[in-house]
This record gives sequence, C-alpha cells and structure tokens, in this order.
Amino acid sequence: MADVVIKSEHLSKSYLIGHQRSEGKRYVALRDVLARNARNLARKTRDMVTGRAVLQGDEVEEFWALKDINFEVKEGEVLGIIGRNGAGKSTLLKVLSRITEPTEGRVTIRGRVASLLEVGTGFHPELTGRENIYLNGSILGMGRAEIRRKFDEIVAFAEVERFLDTPVKRYSSGMYVRLAFAVAAHLEPEILVVDEVLAVGDAEFQKKCLGKMSEVSRQGRTVLFVSHNMAAVRALATRGILLANGGIAGTGSIDQVITHYIGLGAQSSTVDFVAQRGRPTIVKVSVDQQALVSNNLDLKIFFSSPWPLKPPIGGVILRAASGENVWGSNGRFHERIDQGQGLCSGVIQCAARNLPLEPGDYVASIWLADWHQNYDEKIDVLSVRLGMSESNPQRPNGIGFLEWPAVWRAHSEDSVI
Repeated sequence: MADVVIKSEHLSKSYLIGHQRSEGKRYVALRDVLARNARNLARKTRDMVTGRAVLQGDEVEEFWALKDINFEVKEGEVLGIIGRNGAGKSTLLKVLSRITEPTEGRVTIRGRVASLLEVGTGFHPELTGRENIYLNGSILGMGRAEIRRKFDEIVAFAEVERFLDTPVKRYSSGMYVRLAFAVAAHLEPEILVVDEVLAVGDAEFQKKCLGKMSEVSRQGRTVLFVSHNMAAVRALATRGILLANGGIAGTGSIDQVITHYIGLGAQSSTVDFVAQRGRPTIVKVSVDQQALVSNNLDLKIFFSSPWPLKPPIGGVILRAASGENVWGSNGRFHERIDQGQGLCSGVIQCAARNLPLEPGDYVASIWLADWHQNYDEKIDVLSVRLGMSESNPQRPNGIGFLEWPAVWRAHSEDSVI
C-alpha cells in the first residue's frame, strides 16, 4: 500500500438539474402561470437559505455523474481513462483535482497534483503571457523563485516567446494550451492530471506533450490521462479504466480496455437517444450488420427538429481500434439526394459501397446538421465490424484518412424508397 498515491473508495458525485415542465397544451391560464412562479420562488428561496444551488426550471432531477467508483493508482503509473462523452471522465478528474467535492465516498491522494483540465484555466485574459506564467504557476503551487528558475524552460517549451508580453486574450486556443501545459508540466508534481485539452494543439505539439508526459512517468511520477485519441492513450498509458454512465465498465491493461471500449455496442445494430428540447437532435442510429460482411455501410440516422431542416444533413466518421480516423463522409461534400427538404423529423441514410478498409472492428461517430450549421453529435456511439470485400483491394490502416464516396438520402420516416 506504500506505493499507492491515489485511492478512490465508493466515490460518487451527483448534480441537480432543472427542467421546464411541459404543459401538454398550447395555451396556459394566467392562474397556472402565477401558481407555478410562486412555487418556483419558494423553492429558490429555500435553496438560497440552505446553501443549495439555485436552479432554473419547474422540476428538479438528481443526476449521478459518478456512481460507486473504486480504483487505485500506484506511484509512477500512467493511467488512461477512456469512455464516451458524458461517461463521467471530466467529473472524475475534477474530484481528483479537488475542484469539486464528492457527494459520497472518499479519495485519498498522496502528493502534489498539477491539473490541466480546460483551456486557459487559471489565466487572466488581461494579463500578458509573462504575467500569467507567474499567476498560473502560483495557482498550481510553485514558488516565485521556482517559477523564475524554470521561466526560460517554460517559454521555450510553449514556443510563445514572440508573444510573451501580449495579453493572453489575443492568444489562439492553441497558444493557450501550449502555455498552460508548459507551466503544469514544469511544476514537477508527484501527480499530473491531463484532460482532452491536447486535442486543441497541433500534431507536433501533441507529440511534444506526450513525450513530456512519458518523461514525467519515467521520473517516477504519476500521470492520469484522458483522451479520445486511442493511439495516444495506447502509446502513453500502461493501465486503463473504462467509464460508462458514471460507473467503471472495465479495468486492466490498456490494450484490454481499449478493445473493450471499441467493442461496446457491437452486439446491437441500433442505438436510441433521448431527444433534446429546443434543438435538432439525433434520436436513433442503426446500421445494417449484414451489409458490413461485404464492407458495405448502410447507416440510418433518425432525427427530430423543432423547425424544418433545409436540408437535413448527416455525417459519419469511422475510427479504427488504433485510434486513427480512417474514413468519413457527410452530405455537404458527398452525393446527396434532396428528398428531405424542410423536414422536422425523418431519416437520413448513408450508403457506402465496398469500403477498402482492413477487416475488423471500427467505432462510428455521427453528426446531424443542415447546410449552414451542426446541431448534434454522438461520439463513438456504434461499433461496426467490417468483413472482406472482394471488389476492392484492402487498404491497410495507419496511412491517413481515406477519401471514399458515399450517397446520402433524406426522407420522412414513413416514406417508401
């Protein structure tokens, strides 16, 4: 137990969410509005007196972002934490970083923690890069002498020397990440916690950051790494935790956990979602498993919108088990049959024939949009298993993104096509 630096015991975190009650009819009597407002005022007053968060809406729901999380991390270990959007990864890191308190359970941490959770955390937009290095370093626990000693090294790593005396409000998101990571990485903490923020940086800087985290782990310090880039997680982490719906769905070696993650949903050809109010949303996604045997992708995206989409446009990206995005298509750039002009609900179909990809398991991410704007995305929602296509030579994965055509068609759900 002496080498355990993080121990989570029955860790749970809940939030209260406000909802606007649906009246179920178009017109509401004035007395109903007054009564509802009086109830809301009484509830908000009670929340203020008791110190609870004041929520908007007529109804309050308790949502468990984390539920009964138990794990240990040893000194010098690189732990990869993966899962779909909304699985609870960022909430877990915020609890471990002492940004938020758990609702139930406890976490024992031995050592100084440096966290890089969001772009620009701890930065003041009106201060220059030079001033923010001192400010952010102080927030992370560095003394002024320590910051001064490592200042040149931090600036060289971030590659922002030219803009060092420019207010950071004029920095791009990539420059924010460079500076923030440089400060956190040079703090020399016992535990380094890094969220998905590295996705903002360019490929060369991501490579540099991964190298720095590897160096940190070789020095006997601990790294917790959250990312949707499976290739980066596989290269850096030695052990993994898979989160799903706020709980731990799998632990073990990083290869085992990634294989489990990629395989989630492979048993089902259909995934349903809860429609979001007030915006166009994806309500269901299905794929023809039989077509996949011949490397044909037949995908259906069922959608609902409070206004007609002109036209409804879908998108899909396939990602290999290595973490590499290997193929994608959407109705803006590939052939589209505009039968769905002005639909508030319906189906968007994608047909791709003889995809020249290696046989194996892939995970699909889905988008919903119109010609001008993206509205909804479902990341890593569906697993597909491609077979062997005899019509096209197999293109080995690992050599970049494949350009391969698909045909998109939108129509009402009850149409016969």
